[in-house]
Amino acid sequence: MAKLEPALWWEVRRAQNSKAATYRCPFCGYHLHATTEHMLISPEGDSSRRRHAHRECVLAARKQDRLPLREEWIATQPRPPSLLRRLLRRGETGRDGAA
Repeated sequence: MAKLEPALWWEVRRAQNSKAATYRCPFCGYHLHATTEHMLISPEGDSSRRRHAHRECVLAARKQDRLPLREEWIATQPRPPSLLRRLLRRGETGRDGAA
């Protein structure tokens, strides 16, 4: 059975090709013909590591939260402090002399 490499987020897009090629789906391990409609998935947007997968397998993995998109991953990351917060913090350290 094929396996996905670990990644923080994935880029997903539709694909279909006219060349005679066969790929192995990283989710189910079955063969996939390039001429059929399928999906390209790239870990962290790196197209050099992209994989071809069955559309149904990608949708099932998305439903099971095993294939987060970049937007979903960014939403879970802590936000940096705003400019105002940083300026106020800088002023607080200057008042009491402590760094």
